[in-house]
Amino acid sequence: MIRNHVRSNLSSGKPAIGPFIGLQSPNVAELMGNAGFDFVVVESEHNGIESAEIEHMLMAIGNTKAVPIVRIPSLQQVYIQKALDLGALGIVVPAVKTAEEATQIVSATRFPPDGKRSWGPLRASKYTFDNEDYLKNANDNILVVLIIETVEAVGNLEEIAAVPGIDVLFLGPWDMCLSLGLDPLLLPHQEIDQILEKMVEMADRFDVVAGAGASVPEDVPKRLNQGG
Repeated sequence: MIRNHVRSNLSSGKPAIGPFIGLQSPNVAELMGNAGFDFVVVESEHNGIESAEIEHMLMAIGNTKAVPIVRIPSLQQVYIQKALDLGALGIVVPAVKTAEEATQIVSATRFPPDGKRSWGPLRASKYTFDNEDYLKNANDNILVVLIIETVEAVGNLEEIAAVPGIDVLFLGPWDMCLSLGLDPLLLPHQEIDQILEKMVEMADRFDVVAGAGASVPEDVPKRLNQGG
């Protein structure tokens, strides 16, 4: 199987930068993959992208050096299973609130005995031609990104970060604003910056990575500096 260089780079302290693609276009996905980003995320939470479009976009990203990742609609195992079987090398899971949910998510990305993922990676295993290699290496190649975007999640942040198998804690600032009673249209807010600081602290303590979005190019060096 294709090795996940983003996961290995993050584990060695290197940053990773990439876009979230919400357009139902393999061409746009391939373009972004060829633009030099480390990864490309297919966004399927807030739009009408379905399994067939996800598969086509993952195929397009697979023609590039970028790691293909899918943001799934919810933490249900069926969405995790589908994204990975279609060839994603990582998942972004929204609205994770507890360590129990985080544990279930990690388990759904790992084949037994490390987890409870069901076997059926048709495209991911190159249509069974790569079964042996995929089964051997998949558990160590899937990137797990959890979006922290509620007050409840912040209260449970230490326990969530401590769950084995988590790679990235990613700030969802708009929903976090709504959860705090703040106007997301007036970002940035000091309260959101403080939450990101706490996420960086927890990430450092538990050897995971803190992530956040950049709305404009000038935000990129700021985010990199926030991560130390």
